[in-house]
Amino acid sequence: MGILKGLKILDFTTLLPGPFATMMLADMGAEIIKVESPSREDLVKHLPPMDGEVSAAFAHLNRSKRSLALDLKNEEAKEVVFQLIQEYDIVIEQFRPGVMDRLGIGYDKLKEVNPKIIFCSVTGYGQTGPLRNRAGHDINYLSLAGAASYSSRKNQAPVPAGIQVADLAGGSMPAVIAILAAVYHRVQTGEGQYIDVSLTDAVFSLNAMFGSGYLVGGIEPEPESLLLNGGHFYDYYETKDHRYFSVGSLEPQFQAKLCTLIGDSSLIHLSSSQKREDQQAFKKILIRAFKEKTFIEWLDLLGDDFDGCVEPVLSFSESVEHPQIKARELVVSVPKTEGGSQKQIAFPIKFSTQPAEYKYTGVQTGKHSEAILREAGYEKESIKLLMEKGVLGR
Repeated sequence: MGILKGLKILDFTTLLPGPFATMMLADMGAEIIKVESPSREDLVKHLPPMDGEVSAAFAHLNRSKRSLALDLKNEEAKEVVFQLIQEYDIVIEQFRPGVMDRLGIGYDKLKEVNPKIIFCSVTGYGQTGPLRNRAGHDINYLSLAGAASYSSRKNQAPVPAGIQVADLAGGSMPAVIAILAAVYHRVQTGEGQYIDVSLTDAVFSLNAMFGSGYLVGGIEPEPESLLLNGGHFYDYYETKDHRYFSVGSLEPQFQAKLCTLIGDSSLIHLSSSQKREDQQAFKKILIRAFKEKTFIEWLDLLGDDFDGCVEPVLSFSESVEHPQIKARELVVSVPKTEGGSQKQIAFPIKFSTQPAEYKYTGVQTGKHSEAILREAGYEKESIKLLMEKGVLGR
């Protein structure tokens, strides 16, 4: 049994931030009903490659969740939600501010049905402020929060990240933390509450290392000017065959090992210097040194026991096969409801007693509609009538 067994959540989210959050909660044992529009397609559902009726990404993000097709614009859909909310007393939604209220299933309305409800809204800009109703995506939130401005090389454009930093670190993770904190508060007090998660707010808070320097000392974070963004030898270095290694040897003991690795232990006087000219001189030495050998030659030099914060930049396919990733069992086989299985990225946290559980891969919209409604007390004829009226889609 999962560590969150007993938590029941209605998930009204799409795309990435909300689904990733509820996937984590499902992996920990929470019971999730994904409430999906029968007519509005989720972009992620058709993101290549496809694996059956849905994409690999959709099947991953929505594993272990049951799907209820529900046309929320249909007046009778509200009654279904009211019925479910008596048992599923945590809600997470990702519409623009006010949409759930206009649909008649906002926090205030659902609180009348279940006073202990925990209701989490995940939006790009939050429920207040001049941009509250504006659309956006990951790249926009990183830009507005000031993070993109110093995540680049000098005189070059910011680099689009390969992973969705704002969506996941700014949306999914804060939502999970907030929901679990609210659950703990409810256990202690009996009170539910409303949670406002803004991706931009959370990304702004990620400026923890160098934003604080600006607020206190007026030091503007700029490209390649800081300890961790290329202003120091902490950086990526190209090999002879155009691969890369990361060098993060910040502490003196690691710098000593790095200098020995490149063949000159005396260089530590440069690597440890606080002077910018010394740092840049050491960086140039590292650039030349790494270009003298191929990727494989550097791997051989590092061996299995080099402990100096130097690691290869791996492709994702190489990462999957890395002994550390394999030892941590970060790729799992998740069963499909129609038989067989699909390889997916595992839940990343290890519990000593209740491990993560993977019931099945994400399913097509509405697959569990009838079963969910029967559990909620609807008779067969009532369900048939809802279908005829288009409440569950056509």
